[in-house]
Amino acid sequence: MTTFAPNPATTEPGLGDSGITVVREPGKPALVQVPRHGTMAEAAAWLTARRADIQAELHRSGAVMLRGLPVTDAGSFAEARDALIATRAGYKEKATPRTDFGEGVFSSTDLPAIQPIRLHNENSYTLDFPGVLLFGCVTAPETGGATTVGDMRRALALLPEELVARFTEAGWLLVRNYSDLAGMPWRKAFSSEEPAGAEEYCDEHAIGYEWLDEDTLRTRQLRSAVITHPVTGERVWFNHFAFWNARSLDEDVREVLTETFGADGLPFDTRLGDGTALTDAEVDAINDAYQAVTVRETWQDGDLMLVDNILCAHGREAYTGARKILVAMGEPVPLADCGPTVAPSATPYGM
Repeated sequence: MTTFAPNPATTEPGLGDSGITVVREPGKPALVQVPRHGTMAEAAAWLTARRADIQAELHRSGAVMLRGLPVTDAGSFAEARDALIATRAGYKEKATPRTDFGEGVFSSTDLPAIQPIRLHNENSYTLDFPGVLLFGCVTAPETGGATTVGDMRRALALLPEELVARFTEAGWLLVRNYSDLAGMPWRKAFSSEEPAGAEEYCDEHAIGYEWLDEDTLRTRQLRSAVITHPVTGERVWFNHFAFWNARSLDEDVREVLTETFGADGLPFDTRLGDGTALTDAEVDAINDAYQAVTVRETWQDGDLMLVDNILCAHGREAYTGARKILVAMGEPVPLADCGPTVAPSATPYGM
């Protein structure tokens, strides 16, 4: 197993003649201090002029925080998004509640403040996914609430080689139960009021499905657990396996859900792609790797954070006080461009 020693804090000039300076500090994402600007239009022009250098740093570090911007609402956040992201990406196969502010701007999540969110790569289970995420802080929380990030190149290196080999060969299997009682209703997840609309989406996106009743839909999808970044050529751990595995739930929550819906009726659960259930120790090893690579920075009003969604996973700390973090998704990437080791399938291994 590979181990990584923390690097001392460093300050480095950016690439080219852009004048950006990158601060790297152990346990924190790379940070660029933006000169103060009187208006968002001026700040957006500064970002546009330096977009290539910021993207180069994003490919190096996986996540870059931009501090000192006049981001105060969804409108100014959208201006910053348009300066940094060329193409917008949609939010597919929805899994968590979000507020839609229009123009491709959403709340980062509307889950309760007390609930931390584990690291994950956005839409790792879809056939195309955002290549870049942009988070923006309109209102910083009183305590906690950082958007945590973790380098999935490092996570892959930290995982046991035997476990990586099994996932590389078999992929991972996601089972979802959509209902009005727990998890996400299928009508909202698939943006359709008619069962035929959900079925059509599943047919077109390599998702197996069965109706348990008129309001309960169960789906299965096989996906690659290890992919290759299409620009940097680096292999990464890219999946929701541990995030949605029953083992990762709090014990009390797992017991209540299992008693209520049965072991096969959880809103989410995962297996190795051949249908094998991992042991508790193996799931813990994956979560330990995520924990080992997690870095965080306390939000300040106006902060932005760009995240390369393939190189870096992201999460959220529990928090207190008001917190308004916006998110936009962009630069969509087809799974087929990422060298998946397993072909996506709707009916994995006859399950």
